Amino acid sequence: MSKLYLIPTPIGNLEDITFRALRLLKEVDIVLAEDTRTTKKLFSHYEIDTQLAAFHMHNEHKVLGKWIARLKGGETIALVSDAGTPAISDPGFLLVRECVKQGIEVDCLPGATAFVPALVNSGLPSEKFIFEGFLPVKKGRQTRLILLAEEERTMIFYESPHRIIKTLSQFMEYFGEERFVSVSREISKMFEETKRGTMKEVREYFEEKKPKGEFVVIVAGK
Repeated sequence: MSKLYLIPTPIGNLEDITFRALRLLKEVDIVLAEDTRTTKKLFSHYEIDTQLAAFHMHNEHKVLGKWIARLKGGETIALVSDAGTPAISDPGFLLVRECVKQGIEVDCLPGATAFVPALVNSGLPSEKFIFEGFLPVKKGRQTRLILLAEEERTMIFYESPHRIIKTLSQFMEYFGEERFVSVSREISKMFEETKRGTMKEVREYFEEKKPKGEFVVIVAGK
């Protein structure tokens, strides 16, 4: 019976994957991967030999119809991103939406995603929060920051190492330099680190220590 499985993969430590995820990665007809080179490392570690095909932001519109047709033909397909849960700041939404439209069953497994441990570790209220992911790089960024300056819920952002200083500086400008922030990087990896404090304190810390790894930034609401 055809089905699309969305399977979370480890964000760092390769042990952070479920038994069910490993079983399904071995059983499905094909695995669609954001970067097949990255997924091959996971497959090699767990001795998985299922066929891989690329599905990423640069080709998802082009190949969408092909994979929908294969699913409607009775195949089972798994979708994985390089790390974490597919469609969370990664490709996947278009495929899931089309499956829903076409009446194809979709099953998303529970598993790793970077913002949950970062939020829980932050010490900030977690009963209500807003996930922003990556802010617009240029167009719309200022407008979004103006709106978020009035947000009362805890805010969650993803950021890259080469933009983290700039982003913290802008947060100081729009949210205030005394606003509490918790910045986590390299979650579940060897050099995992969480730095908490005011915007000013945390920015100064990463100005002195060269930023490395992928960042999750948790900001206190107004």
